[in-house]
Amino acid sequence: MPKKKINQTNKIPAKAEWQMRVDLAAAFRLAAKHDWHEAVANHFSLATSPDGKNFLMNPRWRHFSQIRASELLHLNVDDKAAMQRPDAPDLTAWSLHGRLHAVLPQARCIIHLHPTYATVLASLADPEMKPIDQNTARFFNRVAFDMDYGGMANSDEEGNRLAQKLGNRQILLLGNHGILICAQTVAEAFDLTYYFERAARNLVMAYQTGQKLHLMSAEVAEKTAVEWEMDREQFHAHFAAMKDILDQSDKSYRK
Repeated sequence: MPKKKINQTNKIPAKAEWQMRVDLAAAFRLAAKHDWHEAVANHFSLATSPDGKNFLMNPRWRHFSQIRASELLHLNVDDKAAMQRPDAPDLTAWSLHGRLHAVLPQARCIIHLHPTYATVLASLADPEMKPIDQNTARFFNRVAFDMDYGGMANSDEEGNRLAQKLGNRQILLLGNHGILICAQTVAEAFDLTYYFERAARNLVMAYQTGQKLHLMSAEVAEKTAVEWEMDREQFHAHFAAMKDILDQSDKSYRK
């Protein structure tokens, strides 16, 4: 039987791919600085082809604070032999990110984490991000939920199920688990992650007071969320500033 050919079309220029590697490596380092990481677990990925099937991802069991641009894996969702090679990615990462890139080409950059406050929110019977301030309102009616945690995401079937749950949204709150964030660029995915964790912190701390929440009206919350979405230049400026700060202490992620 002839071997199945893997689509390697739509390759991007080497210079463009290198910049993508640098940006993704920076996101890992910044996640560690913000204490979003968890041991050597969790994964980020970034599509390098228009169809999303070619993508970069962190190598198995590498601490976020040590990741370099050059060591990111370049994978293809149709290359099942990837899991048999010595540098095979983590199985849960392959099952989740591989399937999301395969079926949701609009999910260019995918960040999966277990940050403290987002995970606390995901552990509640009602994990909705209530609009109590400007940050929480950013996510009003913009979060998908998976409340059917069944163990590690270590199969294509589980990856496909979560892709269906996410649909055309950018954020999937994983009940009893963590957070999944998708965006067009690393900068936008990082900014969403940053603000979602801060929003979750605000909401969790408000719950801790034991007082009744002062919720925005649906109209004001939606207006605020739309205003956030119109400010994409700020998202890129935020990430650029964070890379500048990172460069002042350690540029090794760029190697």
